[in-house]
Amino acid sequence: MFGFSISKTPEFPEFDWLNTDSSISLSKLRGHVVVLDFWTYCCINCMHTLPTLAKLEYTYKDKPVVFIGVHSGKFFSEQETKNVQSAILRYEIEHPVIVDQQMKIWQSFGVRAWPTIVILDPAGNVVYHQSGEGQYDVISDTIDVLLQKHEQKGTLAREPLNIKPSRPAKNNTLSFPGKLSISQSGKIAISDSNHNRIVILDVSGNILNVVGSGKIGLKDGDFAVAEFFRPQGVAWNGDVIFVADTENHALRKIDFMQNKVVALVGTDKQGPWRSQGGKGITTAISSPWDVACKGNTIYVAMAGNHQIWTFDIISEMMLPFAGTGQEDIIDGPAKSAHLAQPSGLFISENVLYFADSETSAIRKIDLATNTVQSLVGHGLFEFGHEDGNIDSALFQHPLGLCVTSEAIFVADTYNSAIRVIDLKSSQVYTLIGKTEKETVCLPENPSCNILALYEPSDVELYNGRLYISDTNNHLIRVFDLKTNTLSTLEIK
Repeated sequence: MFGFSISKTPEFPEFDWLNTDSSISLSKLRGHVVVLDFWTYCCINCMHTLPTLAKLEYTYKDKPVVFIGVHSGKFFSEQETKNVQSAILRYEIEHPVIVDQQMKIWQSFGVRAWPTIVILDPAGNVVYHQSGEGQYDVISDTIDVLLQKHEQKGTLAREPLNIKPSRPAKNNTLSFPGKLSISQSGKIAISDSNHNRIVILDVSGNILNVVGSGKIGLKDGDFAVAEFFRPQGVAWNGDVIFVADTENHALRKIDFMQNKVVALVGTDKQGPWRSQGGKGITTAISSPWDVACKGNTIYVAMAGNHQIWTFDIISEMMLPFAGTGQEDIIDGPAKSAHLAQPSGLFISENVLYFADSETSAIRKIDLATNTVQSLVGHGLFEFGHEDGNIDSALFQHPLGLCVTSEAIFVADTYNSAIRVIDLKSSQVYTLIGKTEKETVCLPENPSCNILALYEPSDVELYNGRLYISDTNNHLIRVFDLKTNTLSTLEIK
């Protein structure tokens, strides 16, 4: 814990500060214990660290302890200040964040992995430097020792530094909508993630049901009292919707016969990195991000474990299905394959397609042979926006997809685009994507001046129209494949 030090802590560069009304210098922080969180908003491990920091911030809110996020973006999209601001709002981060351009702060502190926690003592020396999740106890112990030591030395600030967050107001019908699922009768289930609820619409945008009170929690019961925590995946299965209740680390069921929400899997605690699974609510899981149904089997994209799991409706067993837990892109038998934060699922015939977000890949599993095959994507740090043959095409952190017999439609999230993989020609092309002028480029109309997509998380096809979860715009968009027109679904 102690003993790691550098001769002189480098001053923060003149970079953009977010979530604060002014920039912060290390000289201003003298006399305070400073906790630096090096993160990037795509990283599931970074997401797991945010609740730890929030708990610590509350514990030391009246002490001279300052928490600062250093956002050192992995993907191109994550290096843009406006996108980091959206991530701060989405994850309801309370501490100031500096946008680490070209990872210069990362390099100056010798950081090598996301997330990494660095702690500075009140004199500005680095005394703690550790990567990974689950550091609450050791961070707390380090802060306690430093507060006691520097109070005795008289080098502790007399009062905590007053940092005022600066945050834009939110007033949207939806808040960071995540996933979509459309029933055969045309009912659209939307995970209204930051409103902690599931909204059911018809295809005209009329609200049919709102499931969840909006309060953060893990509570079953009637639609009006049930509680979720930033749910993502939703999937219709008859009169039931299965929900990946992501930040509750739970699998839930919305039963329209009984008008109730029921927990199926999860203990209210994040599960371990590696697990053998188990039965129902006695089994802890980690950040389920999407769900897909086939008969009595529910497939779950377990982003937190870099795996895909299955839930058997009859036996209530929740078990690992694909991926070892090692983060990579390695094909082969499902049990030995390596996945990287799978975040979107779709079943077509007897094939499970999935968006493997951290390798910017689209992959599939033949459910007859349980074999994983990559269609597009090459590695953890190979990404971009390149159309062409599937062997050379590039995506950037895709989160959602839907499949027909001829094509795969992809929500290419960090490219703010909808891309298409033509299964017959093995070609990739951009259907909807931003141009340099921030307009939307559509087929045969490349300069139309309408609202661009902003980090869409999902796409579903129904009656010749693509329904798109336009996450950072807080909207549902509709693209008509016959007329090549993009519109916004008015929610009534």
